[in-house]
Amino acid sequence: MKKSAGQNAAKPSKSVKKLKLPKSETKKRVKLSGPILLRREMVAFLPAAALAGLWFGLEGMTLVGFTAIIVAWMSRPMAQPVEEDDAQDDRPVPQRAEAETMLDDTLAEALDSGRGTACLVVGLDDTASLMRQMSRSEFDEFLQAFSERTRDVLRNSDRIVMIERDRYAVVLTPTQRPDLESMIQLSARLQSACDAPFSISGRSINTTSHVGFCLMSRAPALTGAAILQAAEAAADEARRNGPGAIRAFTPEIKQAARAKSALAGEIGPALEEGRIVAYFQPQICTDTGTISGMQAMPRWLSRDHGILPEDDILPAIASAGLQHRLAEVMLFQCFNALRDWERLPTPPGPVSLPLGLTHVTDPKMFDRLKWEFDRFDITPNRARLVLHQEVTAQLDDEVILRNISQCAKIGCRIELAGFGTGPISVAALRRTGAERIRIHRSFVTNVDRDPEQQRLVAAIVSFAEGLGLQTVAEGVSTIGEHAMLAQLGCNHVQGKAISQPLPLEESTQWVTRHDARLSSSPKPGKRRGA
Repeated sequence: MKKSAGQNAAKPSKSVKKLKLPKSETKKRVKLSGPILLRREMVAFLPAAALAGLWFGLEGMTLVGFTAIIVAWMSRPMAQPVEEDDAQDDRPVPQRAEAETMLDDTLAEALDSGRGTACLVVGLDDTASLMRQMSRSEFDEFLQAFSERTRDVLRNSDRIVMIERDRYAVVLTPTQRPDLESMIQLSARLQSACDAPFSISGRSINTTSHVGFCLMSRAPALTGAAILQAAEAAADEARRNGPGAIRAFTPEIKQAARAKSALAGEIGPALEEGRIVAYFQPQICTDTGTISGMQAMPRWLSRDHGILPEDDILPAIASAGLQHRLAEVMLFQCFNALRDWERLPTPPGPVSLPLGLTHVTDPKMFDRLKWEFDRFDITPNRARLVLHQEVTAQLDDEVILRNISQCAKIGCRIELAGFGTGPISVAALRRTGAERIRIHRSFVTNVDRDPEQQRLVAAIVSFAEGLGLQTVAEGVSTIGEHAMLAQLGCNHVQGKAISQPLPLEESTQWVTRHDARLSSSPKPGKRRGA
């Protein structure tokens, strides 16, 4: 039988193979120089030494010789540091095979002792945004701190292994009764530890994490590879439903993972059959509490997989090459929604519609959009075009700049997303004619508890105010974050603390209820009954 996992539990460390700390300086090797007297430059002193011996005798020759040695030593080439090959890099690397071996050993021990075990996968929700905030060495330091926090929550005999650049597998020592409730509680403790602010190079870094786990009793097969893949499938499901989600492995998750590869083939018929619909998430003004707009988001009403979010839709759309068709469908539904909302006593404001690089590089984009405004009899100021970083990074492109400029000229409102997580110049802001910038949710997370987050948001708000721009914070998940953002001067908020994305009919009902609550609430400075 394989080596028992219990034999490793006596070791003081919580991992069979500790993750290596990233080095602050790259190792160096020195390129040695040859002996000083054998350098070619010394040949120039031979005639001088011979003439000195002829004219002044041995003393003159000796003086010239010593002078030559001193000059040669002072002008010697310094040893050149040479960086080692990348193969010598000590940064932590994924160890998936080791994780599978650990799980094989743990499963064998659990079966022999009549106990149970589980595998958890802990990962970062938004790795790309974090990498933009830090250098490579800082990100390595952050990953090390992330793994240490995860380890601190576990027992000495539990083990943690990196399986991807931003994911760790936790292998639990067999216990008497691992059940669903205990795994949910452990997952919540892991998240609580990993979601607290990190101090990296004197800066506060905030993040959220997702957790997926698989109990031994629910594993599709009693092998290390099978239980690890099951925990990863649960973690993938948690990431899609995040941020900060927890999911347990079930057979339904396994079926969804298998079906994911077939989505690209199904997306075309779904678009044509009207099963890709727009959901709307309200945006609230922090000064008045009124609805200041709606964010349009695609949802797939799948017969087999339920309601799928844009994280599933957009990759399938890209694989099928249907970006333009999706834009047409979303635009049609957004304009229909605007016409429906106009019949309300208080319309909810403009609708925000994201535009990708594929759309703005189309030379006919502006003409098509203008035609749609005329067809639906919608004034252009009822639409906000949301430009992501992939667009703002290429504003030097003549086609992109023409499309955006023309849209701004006819009255479309321009909004820049992901502000603060990537480079964008003031000149680019002016060229787009933007009126609002979106504060990325990585700056919003824990803003009510983290002073560093508060300073960052205050700086972004101050910058926007100096340019005459409005700000909208996305991903607001708690009432505390909402309240703090209002205190810091952020103009608008959006997120699940306000409302989840809603289909058109439910969004209309939500608007009506929200307006009723506002009108019935007591107004400052007025006596009740006056």
